[in-house]
Amino acid sequence: MGELTTFLSDLAMGESARWHDGRFWCSDWVAGEILVAGPDGSRHVVTRSTSFPFCFDWLPDGTMLATSSTGLERLNANRTLEPHVDLTGLIAGGWNEVVVAPNGNSYVNAPNFDMSQGFDFEVGSKSGVVALVTPAGDARLVADTVAFPNGMAVTPDGTTLIVAESFASRLSAWDIESDGSLSNHRIWAPLEHGVDGVAIDAEGAVWCATPKGCQRVREGGEVAQDIPTDLFGFSCALGGTAGRTLFIVAAEWRGFENIGQGPRTGVVYTVDVEVPAAPS
Repeated sequence: MGELTTFLSDLAMGESARWHDGRFWCSDWVAGEILVAGPDGSRHVVTRSTSFPFCFDWLPDGTMLATSSTGLERLNANRTLEPHVDLTGLIAGGWNEVVVAPNGNSYVNAPNFDMSQGFDFEVGSKSGVVALVTPAGDARLVADTVAFPNGMAVTPDGTTLIVAESFASRLSAWDIESDGSLSNHRIWAPLEHGVDGVAIDAEGAVWCATPKGCQRVREGGEVAQDIPTDLFGFSCALGGTAGRTLFIVAAEWRGFENIGQGPRTGVVYTVDVEVPAAPS
C-alpha cells in the first residue's frame, strides 16, 4: 500500500465521494457545492445545492441525480438542479444518500428524524428508511428501522444493496428482488468505530469511512486493512486510472451543532491500494 497524501484541501465538509468519467467528485455540504477534480487536483464547482445534506450519483444515461430536502433532483443543461422525483409523501424530512443500480433503479435513504434537535440515538436507531425510485419515477419505501443509514453501494451484479448503519456501527445487506424491492436483511459486517461512506472493490470487500479513517472490511467483519487518519472519515471512493486509488474524504468533527462553524478543515486524502474498484 502506498503513502497517504493530500489530494484536495480547504473543504468545509466534504461528502459523497465518487469516481466518474475519469475524475474525482464530491459534495461540500456546508458550501452547498458539488465539486469535480482532475488527476492533478484542479477542481471546479459543477453545481450548487441549497439542501443539507445532499449526495449524488448518475443514471445509466449519464444524468446526475442529487438528494434534497424533498426527494431527488437532477442536473439540467444549465448546470442547475431541478426537481426529479418528489418523495415528500414517504417521509416528512430530507434525504441523505443515493445510489443507482445497474438497471437504473435508485435507492435513496434518510435518517428520518430531526437532526437539528441533536443526534437522538434512541430515535435515530429505529427511524431510518430506504426508498426505491424506478426509472419511471415510481417511488416507495423498501426498508425501515435502519439505524441512521449513510453510505450505500450496489454490488456490480445488481443483486445486493449494502448500507452503512452509522448508529449501529455495522454494514447491513439486502437482496434486491426483480421488482427492486429488498429482502433478506442481514448484518454484512459489524464494525467497531462507526461507519459512513462505502466503496466496493473487485474482490467484494468494502472500504468504509470511519471516525478514525478508512477500513477495508470483508463480509463477516474481518478488517483486512486499516488506514488511520487524524481527521474524521466521512466518505470514500476507489478510482484513478487503474482503479487502485482510494480517495478518503475527511474533516474535523466538532458536533452537529457546530457544523459550518470554525475553520475549513475538510480534505481529500489519496492512497494507492492493491485491489482495484469493482467493475462498473
